[in-house]
Amino acid sequence: MKPKSKILIIAGSDSSGGAGVQADIKTVTALGGYAMTALTAVTSQNTTGVSSVIAVPPREVEKQILFTSKDIKPDGIKIGMLHSTEVILSVIKALNKIKTKKIILDPVMVAKGGFKLINDKAIKTLKKRLIRKVHLITPNIPEAEVLTNVNINNLDDMIRAAKILLRLGVKNILIKGGHSKKKSMKDVFLNKKELKIFTNKRIKTKNTHGTGCTLSSAITTFYACGKTLNKSCELAIKYVNQSIRSNLNYGKGHGPINHLSCIKINRKFK
Repeated sequence: MKPKSKILIIAGSDSSGGAGVQADIKTVTALGGYAMTALTAVTSQNTTGVSSVIAVPPREVEKQILFTSKDIKPDGIKIGMLHSTEVILSVIKALNKIKTKKIILDPVMVAKGGFKLINDKAIKTLKKRLIRKVHLITPNIPEAEVLTNVNINNLDDMIRAAKILLRLGVKNILIKGGHSKKKSMKDVFLNKKELKIFTNKRIKTKNTHGTGCTLSSAITTFYACGKTLNKSCELAIKYVNQSIRSNLNYGKGHGPINHLSCIKINRKFK
């Protein structure tokens, strides 16, 4: 099988493999893409939480992006954990040089266990400088609340927050509804021309580590392969839900999802 698209992942690592760059690589590969990486941070974490974060120097982040893209031009770029203003500015500088248009930003702020992955100054820089440069942002409800200063309690609040992000210069928004307590999950996709609500039944499991990283990488892969952005979101949501249903149950905390859920092995291992 030949990869259908080349995806550059700009994000931090997760030593347990469930989220971050590791989840991104698995997702892109499973969906038929070729994954490249620019590491922003090294984390020590497992399913119970994050123990430590070691930052990669901003200049090195920029060099990874530029040197990789000079040789293999990405069809799409997924951006995850950006922990400091300096790293965000270095990423913007590099993006201006490589000029790839299909850029998806997952504004990662807090790990599943509650560990903060970005400082307040960096959040302001991300809000003022980066979100308007990307094609889609995929915040969950807490992240959307931080970016818009709106309390989100229902679907109407999600739509209101998405409209605020639109006014801030974001081209397309997908607000993920996984943090709501309701039985059916609603994700809100909005741009200047359309509003789409994706509705799915909530899957009862604690094993959802890395779902945000996986979703944004899946969207990037589908979009880079030529699907519309709306369809890419729809297919990515289906892929994530399918991967959650596997319920791997690895680890003692919030376990990972099954990134191999879409792959069928046609011959037995000998």
